[in-house]
Amino acid sequence: MHIVRNGSQASISGPADWFTGTVRIDPMINLPEPARIGCASVTFEPGARSAWHTHPLGQILVVTAGCGWTQCDGCPIETIRAGDVIWCPPGHRHWHGATSTTSLTHIAIQEYLDGKAVTWMEHVTDAQYLAGQG
Repeated sequence: MHIVRNGSQASISGPADWFTGTVRIDPMINLPEPARIGCASVTFEPGARSAWHTHPLGQILVVTAGCGWTQCDGCPIETIRAGDVIWCPPGHRHWHGATSTTSLTHIAIQEYLDGKAVTWMEHVTDAQYLAGQG
């Protein structure tokens, strides 16, 4: 058994290449092979969001606080709230983050395939993001 103690891992700022706005990533666990699961708690301040991205084996988001938006490419923006669980299938281009007025915290769980859990793409434009207000 492996226990990761609360407070034993430093928070990091979400890299500007991956996020717009203020984002904090709190690592939870990244398991050694042959396991392939990694997860982190991610907090988005109002207006913050991820860039477009995909996951080779999909992603689970468990919203733990606040209210936010998520969108799969070609689909409408969806509002997500504390208690919601979102499954993003493998290879689906998507983004997620806070609304323009509220923060959002979620636990992101994804699997690694050949050492890679995510492919980052371009940033979500303000026009794409603000379409969630409509």
